[in-house]
Amino acid sequence: MTVTEPADGVPWFDTTRPDFSLTSAEVRAARERSWYARTPYGLAVLRYAETAELLAHPMLRQGSVSWLARNGVTEGPLADWWRSWILHQEGEAHLRLRRLMNPAFSARLTSTLRARFRAVAVELADAFKDRGRCEFVGEFAEPYAARVIALLLGLPQSDWPFIARHSADLGLALGVTVRRDLPRIEAALAALHGYADELIAVRRGREHGDFVSRLVRANRDTDALSDDELRDGLVLLIFGGFDTTRNQLGLAIRTFVRHPGQWRLLAERPGLGAKAVEEVMRVDPTVRWITRQAVADFSFRGLDIPAGSTIQLWSQSAGTDPLVYGPYSFDITAEREPHFGFGGGVHHCLGHFVARGDMTEALPVLARRLRDPWITRDAVWLPDSGNTGPVRLPLVFTPGP
Repeated sequence: MTVTEPADGVPWFDTTRPDFSLTSAEVRAARERSWYARTPYGLAVLRYAETAELLAHPMLRQGSVSWLARNGVTEGPLADWWRSWILHQEGEAHLRLRRLMNPAFSARLTSTLRARFRAVAVELADAFKDRGRCEFVGEFAEPYAARVIALLLGLPQSDWPFIARHSADLGLALGVTVRRDLPRIEAALAALHGYADELIAVRRGREHGDFVSRLVRANRDTDALSDDELRDGLVLLIFGGFDTTRNQLGLAIRTFVRHPGQWRLLAERPGLGAKAVEEVMRVDPTVRWITRQAVADFSFRGLDIPAGSTIQLWSQSAGTDPLVYGPYSFDITAEREPHFGFGGGVHHCLGHFVARGDMTEALPVLARRLRDPWITRDAVWLPDSGNTGPVRLPLVFTPGP
């Protein structure tokens, strides 16, 4: 990993390198000296207070809209789909799409499905727990995340392998290797677009009481979704609902392996599931940075920031800032300041109720069945930047009841 300090004393990190690690000792040391660092993408904000303030700053807009262009992808199917994201809209266009998509991710809907989430977690874990080993991504995280999004959107449960395979490949667009992986990413996008087209055609022929039917109705109502918005939005919902949960579950396992006493506590007290989710997302979120872009020149903490500047808010660094949380600790019983694992401001994650609900159900199930887990040496991880998580996570454990 490359870190230097120019003449002005501000740390500089080469975050374009696949071996860069946002959780490194070098980043922690930089956070002690400065509230920000410089990177090839722009400014990186390292501390909690500045992150919280900038998430709501009126001179900043959502910034990941320029991610692909910064990595040399400016045209083609992926670039077109990327521009369509609700996350990349502002003002009334953003509010309109959010209003139409919100019902799929409401707290009320999520609460009605929690028992079904738990049943899926039990079914998957019971299939391998007696072996005392598993490949966690393939045997639990991927099928669980895909089946949860299928439940939410009214998709056939049997479609989960298709959803998982292509959503995982599409998720490579969020990483620093996006240009290298572009053919694989665009093949996955084409597959999911085809799946969405077939699903929409079926619902137009016979509407159900599910969220996809609601979107189809919105396609023809006065507050209409265009045909492209309907298809692109549905692909985003499938992908977004899968990718975050899959990655975050793997990161949760890694965190608890490092804190075995907390894993045993969760097994004994499953009611701590919700707090366990918050604590994991504070110290090891899958979304490593939240991107904003300056819409005009402004000054912040004495630093002049020109219009067009990219600012990355490093959520993991902010979530472990000792100025707010004290020395590093992981405690699922502790009361903490809010974390930034779901972003913030008007672009706060649309699916946070779902992610919180499905992981709250899954983690206690796993803690009771997978006692004293450890990760074998052949685990494979995505780069520790952008969005991260395990590609392959072999576990060995003592079977629980």
